Amino acid sequence: MQTYDWIVIGAGITGASLSYELTQQGYSVLLLDVDRNPPSATRFSYGGIAYWSGTTDLTRQLCTEAKIIHQNLSAELDADTEFREIDLLLTIAPESNPETLTAAYANFATPPQFLTIESACELEPLLDPNGIAGALTVKHGHINAAKTAQAYIQAMQRSTGTYTIATVTQLLKTSVLTTEGEFFAANIVLCMGALTRQFLKNSGISIAQYFTHAEIIEIPSSSVQLSTLVMPAEAERFTLEANASRDDAIWDQPGQEPTPAILDAGAVQFRDSRILIGQVSRTLTDPNAAIDARQSEADLRKKISRVLPKVSELAGTWQHCLVAFSGDRLPLVGKIPGHETLHVFSGFGNPLAIVPPLARRFAIQSKGTPDALLQQVSLERFTKNG
Repeated sequence: MQTYDWIVIGAGITGASLSYELTQQGYSVLLLDVDRNPPSATRFSYGGIAYWSGTTDLTRQLCTEAKIIHQNLSAELDADTEFREIDLLLTIAPESNPETLTAAYANFATPPQFLTIESACELEPLLDPNGIAGALTVKHGHINAAKTAQAYIQAMQRSTGTYTIATVTQLLKTSVLTTEGEFFAANIVLCMGALTRQFLKNSGISIAQYFTHAEIIEIPSSSVQLSTLVMPAEAERFTLEANASRDDAIWDQPGQEPTPAILDAGAVQFRDSRILIGQVSRTLTDPNAAIDARQSEADLRKKISRVLPKVSELAGTWQHCLVAFSGDRLPLVGKIPGHETLHVFSGFGNPLAIVPPLARRFAIQSKGTPDALLQQVSLERFTKNG
């Protein structure tokens, strides 16, 4: 019987990065996932790294650390994460007030700068000048999240890690039962994203984590070339998450929708010319809830056509994944209260800007040196507040 120091469940960007960092501390690690390429939030990530967006001492520190890590990660992992710095264009709707929106971003670590309609269209020639009242812009990091996760996994395997495809069927104190047998470990950490809450509930454990159904259109390749990453300046997603997390109990009731769906119209193009158009966000409490894909795609195309008409016409495939979040826009990181060997690393609202430094800090703290920063994102903050 082989016993690992750590079992990590979930091989998206969170589980992959955490597994790698744990091996860098000398631990034996088993990374488990149900599929090598699941339709996950990592697979359909925009890839943006908003390291300019810190608004508190905590988030500014993490964003600063993330920028340094991402700049050096390809060399460290000996694989191309496709890291680059691009222009983020935050479009302002015609009915919105540019001055009000510019002021709303003033407290960010690097406040985006206002652009007139003409300047915005010079930066992104595909914009429809009639669909905006201007835009905000800032330099934005960008990677291919799926390739980055794979790079972490390969580096982990070259070290002291093992990667196994298996479905976890039961969580025990020092082991997990899977379709490939039982695996034992001194510590178990869940990096299952949106499925974390439901999985723990089946084991009699409750945590304050929630999820949205994120819907996008994936365009496999295109001769149309975006010059920027386009997103709305007035993103509704965070308001949606705040409203949907007010009633924790409703998330244990199937078939509920805590708050109406929103659509934040944006688009990004990767180095291989693949384009993602998104996104609709729904707070449906059933992770397997039925969604009208045809209507969702039509809504996405209609909304993006106001800003990027040529992009809206491109042939693509509607895709869907689940995205985890917490009630205060900070992740859930650390031990599950009352369960000494069980940990969570999930619920990241700004994942690519804070996952790498938190994974590194988590692994270092596991050697016995407390990290005051990690205490700010621990699960205890919700337990203490009831």
